[in-house]
Amino acid sequence: MNREASIELFTRLGVELASFGATAESDAIIARSIEHNAWFTRDDILRAVDAIRTEMLDSQRLRQWAEHYPTATAPRRVAVIMAGNIPLVGFFDLLCVILSGHECHIKTSSKDSVLMGYIVERLRHIAPEVPIYAYDPTDSYDMAIATGGDDANRYFREHFSNTRTLLRGSRHSVAILDGSETPEELQGLILDITAYSGLGCRSVSMLFIPRGKELQLPHTTPINPKMTGGLRSIRALYTLQQREYIDYGGFIALPGDTFPAQLGIVSIAEYDTIGNVEAWIEAHSNTIQCVVTHIPLAGAIPLGRAQYPTLWDYADGCDTMLWLNA
Repeated sequence: MNREASIELFTRLGVELASFGATAESDAIIARSIEHNAWFTRDDILRAVDAIRTEMLDSQRLRQWAEHYPTATAPRRVAVIMAGNIPLVGFFDLLCVILSGHECHIKTSSKDSVLMGYIVERLRHIAPEVPIYAYDPTDSYDMAIATGGDDANRYFREHFSNTRTLLRGSRHSVAILDGSETPEELQGLILDITAYSGLGCRSVSMLFIPRGKELQLPHTTPINPKMTGGLRSIRALYTLQQREYIDYGGFIALPGDTFPAQLGIVSIAEYDTIGNVEAWIEAHSNTIQCVVTHIPLAGAIPLGRAQYPTLWDYADGCDTMLWLNA
C-alpha cells in the first residue's frame, strides 16, 4: 500500500470517527468495550478516540509528519503486540507500520480487543487491501514491536530472539508547578492525573511544587467504580497506620520524590530551583514519558494535554518511524 493511499485511508477513518459516540453502532461498541474491561469508562473511550482523530488523523498533519520519513523499499512483516491498559493504546504503532509501507500483524490485548477490532474493521471496510493481519505466534516476522511489563518483556526477548525488536516497558509522567497556574490549567492537570484512572504512561503521578508552597488543586471524584474501591482501601489503611495524606477525592497525594507503586496516589516533591527539577528529570529520563508545565522548558507540554499525544510523541522517546525504516 503506497504512502498516499495510506494517508487517504487514515484521513477517511478520522472523518468516520467524528461521529463516534453519537451513533447506535458506536454506543454498542463502547458498551461492549466496558464489559470486556471494567477499567474503561465511556468518557475515557471518547477521549481516546477524539485524541486520535484530532491529533493523528488530520490529513495535513499526517502529510507533514510522514514527509520526514522514507517509505519501505520492500514491505516487511511486522508483529505488533499491543497493550490494553488504556483505550486504543496500540493504534499509533499500527499507524506507523502502515504508513511505513509494511505489513502489520497485530495481537490485540484482551482488555482492548473490542475497540481495536472495531478500528481494524473500519480500515478494512475503507480499503480492503490494507495489509493488516492477525498475529500468529508460530510464524516468523522481520520485526516486532511489543509493549508490556518486565516479565512480558523477558518473554518477548526470548520469543523474538532472532527478530529485530522494539520493546517498551513502564513509564511515568510528571508535572511542574510554580504557583501561578490559572484555574483552567489546574483543571487540566486534574485530567492529566485522573484520565484513564491513571493507568497510562502519560498519566501524571508526580508533582513538583516550590518549597513551602501550599498545593491548591480542585477536588474531584473517581471516574471509575474500581478506583473508588481502591481509594477507599488506601484511606482505610493510611488511617489505621496514622499516616498523613492529602485527599483530593479522585486521588491521594503523599510527599515523596519517587513514583508511587499504587494507582490513585500522586507523589508531591518540593523544589528550590527549576534547575533542581531539571537535574532530577535528567537523572530519571529513562523512566519518564512526558513532562507537563506552563514553565518554558524544552520538550514540556502544556497542562491538560498529557492525554493528547501528537504524531511526534513517541513512546519511550524512540522514533518508531525511524526504527521501522532503519
